[in-house]
Amino acid sequence: MGLVLAFALIAFLGALAFIRLAPSDAADWHVDLAAPGFDPSRGQMFCITPNNRYGPLAEDTLARLDAVALATPRTERLAGSAAEGRITWVTRSALIGFPDYTTAQVMPGPGLCVFGRQRFGRGDMGVNAARVGGWMQQVLGLNEVPDMTGLPAQP
Repeated sequence: MGLVLAFALIAFLGALAFIRLAPSDAADWHVDLAAPGFDPSRGQMFCITPNNRYGPLAEDTLARLDAVALATPRTERLAGSAAEGRITWVTRSALIGFPDYTTAQVMPGPGLCVFGRQRFGRGDMGVNAARVGGWMQQVLGLNEVPDMTGLPAQP
C-alpha cells in the first residue's frame, strides 16, 4: 500500500512540475488573429471596433497594454512588440503555475483585438475574460470593465 501511495505522489508531483516547467513555444501561441482560419472559440476575445463607445484608438494603445500586462503579477512577454503590432504574454496562476496566453494585435477595421486562452483544460472559470477586461479597463481609463465583443466569423 505504501509503495502505491509513493508512486501516486511521485506521479502527482511530476504532473505539477510539467505544468509549471513546460516550455512555451512562441510558434504555438503567438498567433496572427487576422489569419484566415483563426478560431477565437478557444478563448476570450475583446476587440475595439471603429465605432466604439470608448473613442478613437490611440497610436500607443498596444504599448500601453504591454506596460499594463507586464505590471501584472506572474506575467511575462513571450513574443512580439508594439512596433511589430502583435504581442503575446504568458500569465501563470499563483499556486500551480497554470499558463494562460494572451495575444493582442493591431487589426484593420476593429483597431485592436486581445485574445486570452488557457493551455491546459477546457474551462477557466472566467479568468481570461477577467484579466483581458481588467487590462483594457486600465488601458482605456474606464471606471468599469468594457463590454467584450468577438470578431465576426471568417470565411
